[in-house]
Amino acid sequence: MIEWIIRRSVANRFLVMMGALFLSIWGTWTIINTPVDALPDLSDVQVIIKTSYPGQAPQIVENQVTYPLTTTMLSVPGAKTVRGFSQFGDSYVYVIFEDGTDLYWARSRVLEYLNQVQGKLPAGVSSEIGPDATGVGWIFEYALVDRNGKHDLSELRSLQDWFLKFELKTIPNVAEVASVGGVVKQYQIQVNPVKLSQYGISLPEVKQALESSNQEAGGSSVEMAEAEYMVRASGYLQSIDDFNNIVLKTGENGVPVYLRDVARVQTGPEMRRGIAELNGQGEVAGGVVILRSGKNAGTVAKLAMRQPFVLFKGLTFQKLCLPGAFRPGDHHNKMLRPGLCVVHASPQYL
Repeated sequence: MIEWIIRRSVANRFLVMMGALFLSIWGTWTIINTPVDALPDLSDVQVIIKTSYPGQAPQIVENQVTYPLTTTMLSVPGAKTVRGFSQFGDSYVYVIFEDGTDLYWARSRVLEYLNQVQGKLPAGVSSEIGPDATGVGWIFEYALVDRNGKHDLSELRSLQDWFLKFELKTIPNVAEVASVGGVVKQYQIQVNPVKLSQYGISLPEVKQALESSNQEAGGSSVEMAEAEYMVRASGYLQSIDDFNNIVLKTGENGVPVYLRDVARVQTGPEMRRGIAELNGQGEVAGGVVILRSGKNAGTVAKLAMRQPFVLFKGLTFQKLCLPGAFRPGDHHNKMLRPGLCVVHASPQYL
């Protein structure tokens, strides 16, 4: 048999060479594209439900949010375990399914039951399910650092939340980009109850005035000089002066009462439950790129590392990857290490 194979191979040299070339190309392509992960995903199929109930104590969150959600999710088909956790202002419910359950089928079932329980939750409280990822999906971390010290943490966090985060989400197979660190900028209104009483204004009236003053409306169109113009009234609040000039009511003598007459408006940080620090050098803002379940960690990590550099080519930004940061090729011979890319902004852009 072997003698016959050798004889046929010698007689058909061209076919043998073409077959060997094809196998070499196919083998090389397979090696490059085969998903290799140093941390194999052994976690259960689970869907996480996050519900925010701002300002409420854990016991209130447990009674009014977590308990209704967990009892409802017990009836989800295929669910074997339901776990609820209540924190200050937040509720987390983990729905764990039987092995082999399709993740997206499980997510659709959870959404169905989530719609049923929505009416049992307090007014203004809404739930959302987490990204289609697993606990080992944190493939890339980065930090935004201003080496010149001219920009505070709120500006860096705004850059992360309103620019970089959405660009990284465009990478294929990225399930979520979670923002960490920094401070979220807020317009804070400190109302003086004594002045409210003097002017006869209630707190709900102040809230209603704020909501009605922060709107934009269209007024159809007008035709002038054979041209059509769109009519639009922009009333979004964009500065402290805009807040101060909100009219709360008009007195009997026709004199308006402004928000500045009964309250003090200032900018400040949103209340934080933790910080992000870089190498003991101080606080930073940044994010974590989370891989979609079942996808190739090495390929997505390469794209995630390249994306900030591509973005910043058109901007006046400098970039730096720390020594020892994640290298996509490392997962072939050693455990994956969290990638840490530090991007420090020059003052021309911010």
